[in-house]
Amino acid sequence: MNLVNLEAVSHAYGPKPLLSDVSLGVEAGERIGVVGRNGGGKTTLLSVLAGTVRPDSGRVTHNRGLRVGFLSQQDTLDPGATVSEIVLGGLAEHEWAGDQRVREILANLIGDLDLGSRAGDLSGGERRRTALAKLMIDDHDLIMLDEPTNHLDIEAIAWLAGHLAGSKSALVVVTHDRWFLDAVSTRTWEVVDGRVERYEGGYAAYVLAKAERARIAQAAEERRQNLMRKEIAWLRRGPPARTSKPKFRIEAAQALIANEPPPREAVELMRFAAARLGKTVYDLEDVTLHAGGPGTGPLVLDHLTWQFGPGDRIGLIGVNGSGKSSVLRLLADTIKPDSGRVVRGKTVRLAHLSQELAELDPARRVLESVEEVRKYLQLGKREWTASQLLERLGFRGDAQWKVIGDLSGGERRRLQLLRLLMDDPNVLLLDEPTNDLDIETLNELEDLLDGWPGTLILVSHDRYFLERVTDRCVALLGDGKLSFLPGGVDEYLERRAAGTAVTARLGAGAPAPATEAGVPAAPSGAAAEQGGLSAKEERELRKELNRLERQLDKLSDQESRLHAAMADAASDYAKLGSLDAQLREITAQKDTVEAEWLEVADRLGD
Repeated sequence: MNLVNLEAVSHAYGPKPLLSDVSLGVEAGERIGVVGRNGGGKTTLLSVLAGTVRPDSGRVTHNRGLRVGFLSQQDTLDPGATVSEIVLGGLAEHEWAGDQRVREILANLIGDLDLGSRAGDLSGGERRRTALAKLMIDDHDLIMLDEPTNHLDIEAIAWLAGHLAGSKSALVVVTHDRWFLDAVSTRTWEVVDGRVERYEGGYAAYVLAKAERARIAQAAEERRQNLMRKEIAWLRRGPPARTSKPKFRIEAAQALIANEPPPREAVELMRFAAARLGKTVYDLEDVTLHAGGPGTGPLVLDHLTWQFGPGDRIGLIGVNGSGKSSVLRLLADTIKPDSGRVVRGKTVRLAHLSQELAELDPARRVLESVEEVRKYLQLGKREWTASQLLERLGFRGDAQWKVIGDLSGGERRRLQLLRLLMDDPNVLLLDEPTNDLDIETLNELEDLLDGWPGTLILVSHDRYFLERVTDRCVALLGDGKLSFLPGGVDEYLERRAAGTAVTARLGAGAPAPATEAGVPAAPSGAAAEQGGLSAKEERELRKELNRLERQLDKLSDQESRLHAAMADAASDYAKLGSLDAQLREITAQKDTVEAEWLEVADRLGD
């Protein structure tokens, strides 16, 4: 049963048609990912489906009584309303606290926010997460999300994907996060040149199907050219010769990649990198670093000794606020460590892409601003001109002569990144480089980075991009160390879910001493009386409290299952002994987590 139908819908902004005679429908339970270039009409399609935009022509039909939840990119929250009023509709705590589903949504999306905070006092990211939490709590037949993963960390994105995949509501989502698309989508729509091309499956299936369509189209074009050549030859020779038609075999999608080499020549790139950088890139020696400056804010690094070598391609993972950007700024020498030293190689030529857009001359033109850095760049075995690289990153034709002051935020970020690459660095520090980039541009950026020899350290919440361009991952798990993750993002999420990773530790001094059981000791009365917690410290502690509560719920479930299993195995003494040992281990873990919960709650004064 279709929930929404579009019949011959067309819509344009100015002279550019974004949708042209589009007919399609969304069925109950369907989960659709929408992809396409920025400005190609994805948001317009969502708005037309949701009924917030009336098309220029055609008809949009909703089922009677259809409940639609729409998360747009525009903020519509009442600045005077509290988070609790927006998300929970003014329900009393005892009404929602007993609902496991609501508690889970709050903990994973706004666990670090005070429910009594006014929307007007929140940051843009906090307001967006608040709007998303409200939508997830309400009941809908159709959920429509426009870039829902913006401002979410890897852990929250993984939770949201699982939540949506388990929901009975139909879903239409616009996102550039390809891992998220694969995790939630059963169908993919591509908005291109006013059309909506439809594919079965998520992002991976869409890529294969699109490549196969392109191969078939190429074969058809070759066949047409052959027929034209034969027709011309016949016209020139006179009587036609009998010729057999060419035969084409449609091959399986796997054949498309059978002879495709790996994306990166790892050994060759490592050799180039070592030649350009020497043996030393960055050596961290007994480094201690707090995010807010010496002795203030969360503790990021605690007497850490670490080495970044030539050719390393490292993804840096951690929750929001764990200090990932601080580590990049430390390597870029824009902040100093509290103690210890950072040894930087003499041959290091650094480029640092921060989350803040660097100042660009608004009067300059795009191509001029790149050529003033360099006109040619050697990537791997090929030399590229500034114009060719601009075209690869989405600045095609006349767009290269745009005035910088007229560029969007995403276009400025692409330009900033290209200027950094054109300076021919041998060390790249990239902080969320994928912000505001569409999938096509992301693919081009990945291809450019594949041929770039040097040391790369990347911070990104785009899991697909992170796993695609890096070779290994390290994480900030709140213990003041950089933890190597052989299993990548999956291992990080497992450790977070198991409670073996914590958020960044707070406080102005050394970490709290541990008791014999390994549980942080409660602060003394004198320490507790020294002023109140800062807003940031309180958010971090509340987030930690929510994590511990989730872990307690999980341990309680395991405990209940073991009790039931022991009752069933009452006559099997061998099995009973094994189950009893497991139960004692779970009980010990639960006691430890409860002690941690009490310690954090005591610091909060709850």
